[in-house]
Amino acid sequence: MKPLIQKVEALDEGHFVRVEWEDGNESHYPCVWLRDNCQCPHCFLRSAGARRLLFEDLDVNIVVKEVTLAGRKKISITWPDEHSSEYEAEWLRRRCFSEKARAEMREGLFLPEQQYWGSDLQLPKMPFEEVLYNDESAYKWLCTLKKVGIVLLTGAAARQGELLKLGQRVGFLRLTFYGPTWQVQDKADANNVAYTTGKLCFHTDYPALQHPPGVQFLHCIKQTAAGGESEVVDGFHVCSKLKEQNPQAYQILSSTAVDYTDVGVDFCEFAVQCKQRIIDVDARGQAVRINYNNATRDTVFDIPAEKVRPFYAALKEFDDLLNSREHKFAYKLKPGDVVTFDNWRVLHGRQSYRSGAEVTRHLEGAYADWDVVMSRLRLLRKRVLSRD
Repeated sequence: MKPLIQKVEALDEGHFVRVEWEDGNESHYPCVWLRDNCQCPHCFLRSAGARRLLFEDLDVNIVVKEVTLAGRKKISITWPDEHSSEYEAEWLRRRCFSEKARAEMREGLFLPEQQYWGSDLQLPKMPFEEVLYNDESAYKWLCTLKKVGIVLLTGAAARQGELLKLGQRVGFLRLTFYGPTWQVQDKADANNVAYTTGKLCFHTDYPALQHPPGVQFLHCIKQTAAGGESEVVDGFHVCSKLKEQNPQAYQILSSTAVDYTDVGVDFCEFAVQCKQRIIDVDARGQAVRINYNNATRDTVFDIPAEKVRPFYAALKEFDDLLNSREHKFAYKLKPGDVVTFDNWRVLHGRQSYRSGAEVTRHLEGAYADWDVVMSRLRLLRKRVLSRD
């Protein structure tokens, strides 16, 4: 049911507007925020969903001159300069400043819920074709990817180009120095350790970029008979364990800027350099992105010499946790499998395999940014839920 307003009044000498709802709840809105978000054509461009009001024209100390209730479905405000604003009840209720309402808004916009896992992971699986052509399946795929961090899509054709279809499904792929897609196989004079037959330790891709790709797709086209098993670990789960058992190590890894480098030629010539913290945290100290790739960690280390050994000790403890039997999950991709995972959260690796006269193992890889993926998720949710 749509919310209805019982009563509206100005408080705090006109600096706040109090709305009493029909269900007994109430909301308090700062008047500077109300004026800033006036929905009239002069202040808001509805076709773009964007504010037209210039911040330089906003009085941060503004108070209401008059506030009235218009049919219990909207409120009307007259400001000191006689400008009028109207706000729909449903619009106001969704933007209530209470802690509960703000939590609901965060949940709706960003889907922050995470399901941690270790070696007990039940790898979510979905048919590739369903994700491409069925909105409900695509919505489920992206919701699971956001919550669990990894989903295996099955039944894709065992040929190059399938990831381009997946890119179109979410919006578009992320172009990097390795191209819009890239081929993971044994190559002479490899410009990346992934293009060898050796073991790959747990890592996230591309911390050498200022903004590492958020989501990674790996499509198995050819698989070796022996070796080449994939491994994944939930980095956020491991971070929570590290923070619990060694807060000092967690503090070091979440505050020390580590140099990463990547130099070579592929899609074009490149010389990438970046500083990243192994564990990026939010204001609450919770991990929001892992930036860890031992292969591209630079020989340059821009910290005082006396802080180097404590850093290595902290990183060793983190790496040991990543590799512990209770945390890592192993599986082997089959031709036609497409593993999709959160590159900010899930670290991945690979067991070694034997090289041969011909290519025995071939994966095609691609990236997408979380902004693109979340945009598609929100659009799909609106479409799917409107059918219910």
